[in-house]
Amino acid sequence: MAPLTAPARHNLPRPGTGFVGRERDLSDLLRLLDSSRSVTLSGTDGMGKTRLAIRLAEQATVSFPDGVWMVCLADAHTTLEVYARLCVALDVVEEPGQPLSATVTEALRDRRLLLVLDSCEHVAEEVTEVGEALLAACPAVSILLTSEDPIRLTGGTVWRVTPMALPLPARKGPPPDPSGSEAVRLFMDRARTRDPRFSVSRQELETVTELCDMAGGIPLGIEVLGASAPGTGPEALALALRAYLDSPAARPGPGQAVSRIQMLPLVLDFVYGGLSQAEQALLRRLSVFWDWDLELAEQVCSDEILPEPSVLDTLTSLLNRSLITVTGEFEGRVRYRLPDAVRQFAHSRLVAEGEAESFQERLLERMLLLVEDLSRKLESGRAMPWSERESGLRRVIAEYDTLRSLLRWSSDRGATEPGLRLCVSLVAHWVSGQCYSEGAYWMDLLLNAEDSAKAPSRARALVGRAQLARALRDHGRALSLGEEGLRLCREAGDETFVRAALNLLALVEVRERVPDQAAVRVEEALRLSREAGDQWGEAIALSTRAALVSQQGDHPTAGHHYNAALTLLRGIDHRWGVGVILLGHARAAEASGDLLTADRCYREALDTQRLIGSSAEEARCLTGIGRVAHALGYTEQAYDYLSEGLLLSHTAGQRADAARALVAIAQVAFGAGLHEAACRLAGAAVSVRERLGLPGHDAPWPFTNTEGVTRRRHRRLVECWEHGRSLGLSDAVREGEQLAEEGRRPQSYRRSPSRAARPQRRRRPQEGPAPAPESVTPARVLTKRELEVALLVSRGESNPEIARSLFITSATAARHVANINRKMGFHSRTQIAAWVKRHQGSG
Repeated sequence: MAPLTAPARHNLPRPGTGFVGRERDLSDLLRLLDSSRSVTLSGTDGMGKTRLAIRLAEQATVSFPDGVWMVCLADAHTTLEVYARLCVALDVVEEPGQPLSATVTEALRDRRLLLVLDSCEHVAEEVTEVGEALLAACPAVSILLTSEDPIRLTGGTVWRVTPMALPLPARKGPPPDPSGSEAVRLFMDRARTRDPRFSVSRQELETVTELCDMAGGIPLGIEVLGASAPGTGPEALALALRAYLDSPAARPGPGQAVSRIQMLPLVLDFVYGGLSQAEQALLRRLSVFWDWDLELAEQVCSDEILPEPSVLDTLTSLLNRSLITVTGEFEGRVRYRLPDAVRQFAHSRLVAEGEAESFQERLLERMLLLVEDLSRKLESGRAMPWSERESGLRRVIAEYDTLRSLLRWSSDRGATEPGLRLCVSLVAHWVSGQCYSEGAYWMDLLLNAEDSAKAPSRARALVGRAQLARALRDHGRALSLGEEGLRLCREAGDETFVRAALNLLALVEVRERVPDQAAVRVEEALRLSREAGDQWGEAIALSTRAALVSQQGDHPTAGHHYNAALTLLRGIDHRWGVGVILLGHARAAEASGDLLTADRCYREALDTQRLIGSSAEEARCLTGIGRVAHALGYTEQAYDYLSEGLLLSHTAGQRADAARALVAIAQVAFGAGLHEAACRLAGAAVSVRERLGLPGHDAPWPFTNTEGVTRRRHRRLVECWEHGRSLGLSDAVREGEQLAEEGRRPQSYRRSPSRAARPQRRRRPQEGPAPAPESVTPARVLTKRELEVALLVSRGESNPEIARSLFITSATAARHVANINRKMGFHSRTQIAAWVKRHQGSG
């Protein structure tokens, strides 16, 4: 039986057509990726750089255990946008109040992965800055770039992607078989994709070779010609293309010649000329999208020339001609995209026809309806299934590339009012998706426009920008913007945003400990929400009131208000709101010593956050459950939850949360007698906090109560604590894992305190032989959790199934499987299962 392996971790798209040719390039590039940490694929548009990069990345996944992650930068303009897209691809969550660059760098510092940065030519300087920073700080990260212009990072290599090979005539011997050349193979593949019955004679094969040559060997040109061949035949197609290239329209000027790499625009113009009027119109108009589905194309692109019922057939025809590609599906609907070179060509035709402004405005109008609907769903007190709200969130994520382009277009064209309307409705997406800095960037760009003061949406935009400032912990700015927004909304009679502004200001003032002002705001927000029947606003006000009275020490009343808010939100099935308020309730209950309520709220919040897919909030819930378990005396359970929360926080780039988890693990270990190791870990956590600008503590915090400890022993604990301060976060996380594992062992099996306090290198297979599977039982070498995982592996359960059985994440299950393989020198789950079954019943 073949060994079972985990699926490769990547986000690579699945192209709708097969990959043809470039075999030698792939082989050389794979070797190059092994020896060089950065490789740039450079070449003109249509040369197949992106397809080659995807294919190369697919074949390189085995070399990168932490995955291969692709980021499209085609419409990025700033360093912030580059980092923001990296966060989305890598599932790294923005840290409030911290630069995105630092968050991403720390999250990747210890990972072995490949970043594929596509279409970098528009942001070459910014990509160089980001790439150099990551290569310097993250020794196991490699970067593969695609760009029209060469981008050479330090120690990197530029690989020039050249036209596809054509049959080369031999000086002696028979002429070559054209069917063996990669250009001809690509042509035939695309022709047969359109018509599986397509075939050619030997003479026609020579004509196909000529067509590939007239396309300059450029893959995209060959593809669109190949897709045109079944309709006309190779001979007629070659005759028509030859005539076009000889026409004045295709000539650059007297005495000038067109080079091979300049042939693509001419080929696209030739193919465009052969389209019907409806096909030409649709192709032009689709250039306003970054990607789309049929419904959007029908709504935006149809008119008297292109009636809505005909859009499907016309779209299918363009797809068959290789002018459109399929990128995947969203909620059962196929999504499409124009290749970059086709998009640029089509947009030039849209401008030439005088349609660019009108169809951009039609798209903007449609996208405004979409995002305003999302905003209403997420901040509505109307009862509806959570799936309906979630569908709106997912739809905005699917259209976000197009939405970004519209924000840029609004800013460039001075269309401030529609741009601000987009921003206001996108605040819900930016906050729920924790994309605060990017949202702040777009809002500032439009709020600072010359005509912003006259824009009707300015008042709402100020409230939305204040919400982002609060999320970024810029409380001073949140208060100033919120006050101005509240004033303008009152003047305009905008009751909805008056309530939103009051709730926002009250939340900030609770955080800033201004209780009297917060109480006035929250009571007004509560009254207005009840008068308007706004259950969402009422629930937010109740939760803010709960936080306020909890801060004042009235914990029973706080619990009452939290429960009232939760009742409202559960009644309208607003799970995101339920998850946020449960976390607030759990923290307040934990702080007041109501551990059973805290445990219940953390666990329910954990289920909700896993459903929503918020990794940072999930990690906070896990850490909270671990702290409560320790307080209740469940030490082993505390280690399990805390170590899982630590890993998830670190993976998501949440350094402050990781530091909290480290402190909690240290406290459990200290209580179990592992004093020196616990002090070392606590020192590391304090150092992480100080680097983030958070308050520090004196050694050996949090173990300052050392009554009964000798002066010599106290000095030793302080020494361990100070040594811990020298650890980086990745090293501290590893030590935290090791300490949790050590703490789970029976006391008789633990290392000596001095050894537990020292950093342990992760054992590699070559550092010593693994024990023979027949001579050692699982119970002897595995931790309790690893033993549970091994038993489930022996029953054939996958990582997601193990995660559900043990209430852990799939990533944690995979980590335990990897640890078992490492300890035993195994390479597959099959070996784990056989080992467990061999020793079943032997203890």
